[in-house]
Amino acid sequence: MGDRATVTGDLARSRAMASLLPRTGMSRTGAAGGRLPGRRAIHLVLPTAIVLWLLALRHVNLRGMDDLGLLQVLPVLFWVALALLTLGFCLSLGDRRTGNGWLLAYVLGLIGMIHATPSLLYPELRYSWAWKHVAVVDAMLRHNGDVRNPTGFDIYNQWPGFFQLNVLFLRATGLESCLGYAQWAQPFFNVALLGPLLLLYRSVTRDRRLIWGGVWIYYICSWVGQDYFAPQAFAFLLCVTAIALVLRQLPTSALPHPEPHDRSWPRGRLIAVLLIVAGVASSHQLTPIMLITALAALSLPRRNRRVTVPVLAGALAITAVWDSTVARPYMAKNIAGMLRALITPDANVTSGLHRLGTSPPAQVFVAWVDRSLTAAVLLLAAIALLRVPWTRRTGLPLVAFSPFLLLAANAYGGEMIFRAYLFALPAAAFLVATLLFGRTGRPRLRTLAVYPVLLAMVGSLVFAYYGKEAIYSFTPQELAAARYAVATAPSGSQFVSLGGSSPGIDMHYDDHLGTQIDLQRFITDRQQPGDLQAALLKITGKSTIKPTFVILNKAALADNRLNGLLPTQTVSRLQAVLPRTSGFTLAYRNRDAVVYRYDPPVRRQLS
Repeated sequence: MGDRATVTGDLARSRAMASLLPRTGMSRTGAAGGRLPGRRAIHLVLPTAIVLWLLALRHVNLRGMDDLGLLQVLPVLFWVALALLTLGFCLSLGDRRTGNGWLLAYVLGLIGMIHATPSLLYPELRYSWAWKHVAVVDAMLRHNGDVRNPTGFDIYNQWPGFFQLNVLFLRATGLESCLGYAQWAQPFFNVALLGPLLLLYRSVTRDRRLIWGGVWIYYICSWVGQDYFAPQAFAFLLCVTAIALVLRQLPTSALPHPEPHDRSWPRGRLIAVLLIVAGVASSHQLTPIMLITALAALSLPRRNRRVTVPVLAGALAITAVWDSTVARPYMAKNIAGMLRALITPDANVTSGLHRLGTSPPAQVFVAWVDRSLTAAVLLLAAIALLRVPWTRRTGLPLVAFSPFLLLAANAYGGEMIFRAYLFALPAAAFLVATLLFGRTGRPRLRTLAVYPVLLAMVGSLVFAYYGKEAIYSFTPQELAAARYAVATAPSGSQFVSLGGSSPGIDMHYDDHLGTQIDLQRFITDRQQPGDLQAALLKITGKSTIKPTFVILNKAALADNRLNGLLPTQTVSRLQAVLPRTSGFTLAYRNRDAVVYRYDPPVRRQLS
C-alpha cells in the first residue's frame, strides 16, 4: 500500500512538473519535441534584427537623397532587418508561451526602426514645422507667456497648452532650449501612445493576440506623420487616452466575463478625464472637435450614456468656453469660412486628393502608396465588422468611423481626409487585427499566413513616411545660413524664403516679418527676368526702411521641385535675377544655402 502511494505521488509530481515545462520553454524531448527551436528563434530574431538595423545606419549617404527621399539611400540591410523583425513578431504572436515582455520588445523595436532612424541619421531637427514650434516655445519663454507682435504666429497664443508645457519643462530642468529633445519627439510620442493603445484594446478583449496584433497594425499603418514636435502630436496622445478611459468605463458585452461593478464614473477618474480634455482644448483647434465627435458617436447606444454623456457635456463646455475667450480672435476671423465650408462637402472631401498634377512621377507614386494603404486599412476594418460579429458590440466601430463625419464640414487646408484617418486608425487597427489574427485552432500557422500582408503594410508605411525626406531633412549648412540671417538682421527686418521648408528662420519671429515667395500670386511661370525683378521689389516693399533677407536653401528647392510650388523655370530665373537686381547684395553663401540682402533706397541713402 505504501509503495503504491509512493508511485502515485511520483506520478502526480511528474505530471505537475510536465505542466510547468511549456512555461519555461523546456521539454523532456528537447529539440526533438519541436518546441525548443521555435522559442529560440523568437529570442534570437529580435536582437539580430536590431543589430542589422544599426549596422545599416552606418552606411547611409544623406546627400544621395532625391525624389524618393530616404528610400534611395537606405541600404538593403535596413529592409532585411525590418522584414526579419516582422517575421519575429509573427512567430511570437503565434506562440502562446511567448511572454508579453517579448511582444513589447518587438513593438519597441519597430518604433525604433521606423521613428528613431531619422533622429539617428539627421544632424539637425527634422521638418520645418518642428522648427516653427521650437521658435514659438523660445518666444514664449522669453516673453513669459503671450508673444507680442506675433505676425503669422498669433494662433499659437490662442492654443498655447503644448508650448507652455514645454516652457514649464525648460524652467524646471534649467535647459535653455527645447531643440535638443525636439529631435526625439517622434520616438517619444509613439512610445507614449503605446499605453493608451493597450488600455483601449484591453477594454474590449482579453485575447493578447488581438491586443498586440492591433498595436502592431497601428504602428505599421500610421503614415500621416503628425507625430513630430507639434501640438497635434500632444493633443492626439491626450485624445486617444481620453477615449481609452471612456471605453474602459463602458459596459462592454463583448468581454467573455464582464466586470459586474457599477459603471458610473468615480469622481476622481471623471475629473482626470476632464483635465485631459482641457489639455486637448488648450493645445489644438481640431482635436477637441474630433474628440467631441467620437464621444457623441459613443453616446448613440443608450447603455453607454451613463458614462459618455458627462464627459461629452464637459468636453462641449470646455471647448466652447476656450473658443469664446482665449481663442476668440481666431474664431471671429475664421467663422465665416467655416460656415461656407459646410455647404461644399464634396470639395472638402476631395481637397487633399487632387494636388498631384505638378509633382514628379516618384512623388505621384508615393502619394498613391499612402492612399492605397489608407483605403486598405479602412476596407479591412469594414470587412471585420461583417466577418467578426462581436466587434459590433463594442464602441470601436463608432470611434473608427466618427472622424469621417467631419470630412463634410471642413477641408482643414486640404488635410482633413488624412487627419480623419489619423484619428480613426487606433480603432480601425484593432478591427483589422480581429480579421487577421482571429481565433483559430492553429494560431502559429494563421499568424505566418498573414506575414505577407504585414510586410506589404510596413513597406507601404516606409514609402509614405520616408518618401519626402529631401524636403524634411536639413543640413548644418542650411541652418548656418538661417542663423546668420537671424543674427545679423536688425529688428523689423523681413525674411523671404522660397517655400516653407527652411530651418531656423522663424527664430525671433516677434522681431521680424516673414514672407514665402511661393505664396505671392504675382509670380507666375510666364514671367521674364524683368518681371521677376519687379516682383522681388514688390515683395521687399513690405519693409520700406528695414532690410530684407532672401534665403534660398537646398530643402526649399527640393520642396519646390517635388510639390510644384513654382514652375522650375521660374525658380532658375529667380536665382539668376537676384544677383543682378538693384539693391540686392550677396550676404552669405555655402554649399547648401545662399542669403541675399536687400536694403531699401532710403536706407542706402542714410548709409
